[in-house]
Amino acid sequence: MTTARDRPPEEAAEDSSFARGLRVFLVVADRGEIRADELGALLETPISTIYRYLRTLTEFGFVERTEGGYRVGPRLLISGGPTVTSEELIRVAEPVLRLLAEETGETALIARRVGQTAVCLLEVQSAQPLRVTCEPGAAKPLHTGAISRVLLAYAPADVRTEALAASEDAVVLRGALVAAVADGIAHDEGALYPGTVSIAVPVLREDGIAAAIAVLAPRGRATKTWRAKTARLLREGSTVISAALEVRAPP
Repeated sequence: MTTARDRPPEEAAEDSSFARGLRVFLVVADRGEIRADELGALLETPISTIYRYLRTLTEFGFVERTEGGYRVGPRLLISGGPTVTSEELIRVAEPVLRLLAEETGETALIARRVGQTAVCLLEVQSAQPLRVTCEPGAAKPLHTGAISRVLLAYAPADVRTEALAASEDAVVLRGALVAAVADGIAHDEGALYPGTVSIAVPVLREDGIAAAIAVLAPRGRATKTWRAKTARLLREGSTVISAALEVRAPP
């Protein structure tokens, strides 16, 4: 586990309470159940700080307290079976999206593939008066925008073939899909909505992609620094959702 002291000074300086709190959650999910003092030792973090993160994680439903310490909260437990429903994705992703919207200042959302479309399941809107939104239930073709490209990049071969055939520039789209898998992230400007920027990452499980999460912003607020921070936070948020999706409720 990488700690802030192991990271380059410029990266450690940008580390957020969001990222540190998510690392606490990942250790809890990995261990199954763990005491606060053990978390502090593993993460080389003062116990008072660990308790502060645990309190926030408990409020969001990420973890719950037990007699022996802390474990993943019931809100994040998935029912049996290999298929994750949209309702389960929404339940697991909602607290992560709220933290992403708070940390980035922009709208965060989760989408999944339905046939040849990317369907928005849930969004947490930016608090800014001028903001980008994507209404839950809205669908976009799989060859349009960063969110769709991430979902398409990990889709079955026949789905990719059909989407490439529908694209106006299959060569460019094919290159974007390769880049999305290689980089683990996709960006676009104006493809989803004119004058906007979107950054998206996949939410992966052992059996493949479950969804994509993204942050949408007006182009004028999407500075280079903001984009770098948002990309990092999206990756961390995706890791948490993926970890939660692998935690199954007891029979």
